[in-house]
Amino acid sequence: MLYTSLTDAELWNAVRNNDEVAFTALFDRYWVRLYKLAKGYLKNQETSEELVHDIFLNIWNRRQTLEIESFPTFMLTAARYQVYNRMRAAKPLTLVLGDSHPENEPFHNNEGEDHLIEQELQQELQQYLIQLPKRCQEIFYLSRVKNLSNQEIADSFGVSKRTVENQITVALKHLRSCLKYTSTAVIFFRLLLFRH
Repeated sequence: MLYTSLTDAELWNAVRNNDEVAFTALFDRYWVRLYKLAKGYLKNQETSEELVHDIFLNIWNRRQTLEIESFPTFMLTAARYQVYNRMRAAKPLTLVLGDSHPENEPFHNNEGEDHLIEQELQQELQQYLIQLPKRCQEIFYLSRVKNLSNQEIADSFGVSKRTVENQITVALKHLRSCLKYTSTAVIFFRLLLFRH
């Protein structure tokens, strides 16, 4: 079988059946694009290589449970998620992934499709948010949607800044536990970055 002639979907079906050669073919097909994307943000060769290997290791380990409809979209969101994690670990994040891209980014999104996906994920996010206490929801909304500072929120509710921080932490932990799939988590982080 000539694996290079197979579509992403055909290769992925083979990977799900434990075909290591198909996995290698997908790796070869996407490695350079993912590496360039990561390096465009991280500006570090070793970290970018490690990021790409982590993505593929995760895919292989979860091959039986992952549902991937569009491999390019999945790989792009997985890469952004990994970039976000590394940038956040290194320093406070000031870049909104999804709105700013390195030049010559090797992926081209369908903006209409992205908008629909984002709307669906926002609805999913709302379903998880309503499980939180009302005050926690309100504080989280003011912080992540209205972009108010923790002190501004504290003043408006007549509580301490620490109380606001605690409520936001509770909400984030709850949402992280609900948003288990990478594609959802990436949109979550795009919409609700840590703001202070």
